[in-house]
Amino acid sequence: MNYILFDDSRRESLLPLTFIRPIADIRIGILTIREKWERFLGVRTSTLTEEYLSKKYPVVREDNNVLINSSVLPDRKLVERILALKPNQALVQQDCIIAMHLTGEEIDNVQEAECEEIDYDECFLSIRNTWDLFSVNDPAIRADYDLITRGRKSIEVDGTNTLIHKENIFIEAGARIGCSVLNASDGPVYIGKEAEIMEGCLIRGPFAMCEHSVLKMGTRVYGPSTLGFYSKAGGEIDHSIIFSYSNKAHDGYLGHAVIGEWCNLGAATNNSNLKNTYEQVRIWSYPEESFVETGLQFCGLIMGDYTKTGIGTMFNTGTVVGVNTNIYGHGLQRNFIPSFSWGGTSGFKEYKINEAITVARRMHQRRGLEFTDIDQDILQTVFNLSYRYKKVY
Repeated sequence: MNYILFDDSRRESLLPLTFIRPIADIRIGILTIREKWERFLGVRTSTLTEEYLSKKYPVVREDNNVLINSSVLPDRKLVERILALKPNQALVQQDCIIAMHLTGEEIDNVQEAECEEIDYDECFLSIRNTWDLFSVNDPAIRADYDLITRGRKSIEVDGTNTLIHKENIFIEAGARIGCSVLNASDGPVYIGKEAEIMEGCLIRGPFAMCEHSVLKMGTRVYGPSTLGFYSKAGGEIDHSIIFSYSNKAHDGYLGHAVIGEWCNLGAATNNSNLKNTYEQVRIWSYPEESFVETGLQFCGLIMGDYTKTGIGTMFNTGTVVGVNTNIYGHGLQRNFIPSFSWGGTSGFKEYKINEAITVARRMHQRRGLEFTDIDQDILQTVFNLSYRYKKVY
């Protein structure tokens, strides 16, 4: 069977995190959504997404295909029901198409495909909005922890460390930890291969740090939080997800936040995650092109890929920052900053696309990775899309 992860209308509500990736490649818990499905299914998946992303994430068509909603996180019951689908059947719950069994010619018209609808009445995890990522990260970490560590044994660490509820802590081979406290009383702690926890770190689960990630000396982490591979973190982190290849390497507070890939937060960058009035937080919605209610009292910062902040940058409660922005200046930044913006509290100008591409290429080269023509085309498309939002300047 050929399995395809498809983006539905929720993709718009997950911008700016889905500007340069399909929903399936968002990291929540320990793994990306794609990695979760591939572990459960035991096969590789392809993606049905926006046309400008399809060269990097091409769809594979075969005679028999099962299309799975990328915003849905798998569990064993759900996978069993999907595997039982017959041709021209769809598994649904209320307004959500969870999965469909289609023939090759029907793939490009997913929303119009005529299928027998099979109601699914069990609970499952999914992401509909950007703030769902940190809201659902607790059960997502626990589910991934069980999936990854079942039947395996953690490596031991030296006696300079304090491990509380050691049975809920799993450390992969090559990880280095010294003079730190790992507390798994409230949830599991997962440390990936070749990750490093420097001296004096205080970690409270649920927490996951992926391969080759680093916690700088004296970092304080409150779960549920996730650090993607090849990323660095320092200061204080609470209820946050940092995608891969991003750095928050210095002091500063990050709370109820999601940071995309290839971002860098300058020293003493802070965000607020609670209003002084204790009101529920409103946040920018790309599909609505306005601020909408989250229903949350705690909601901090959503930051798109390739964004950087200067020293001492301050973000207000419920701030959304687009792709490839450079932000600096004293005082609280505005609550929505469109992609390819350069500036801050004193005003913004456009971040020229050629300059942004040059910097992105350098960043990839530093990691030994290629910034391809396809990557460049994606950024060019996002640059073009950003014009419609710059009317808020």
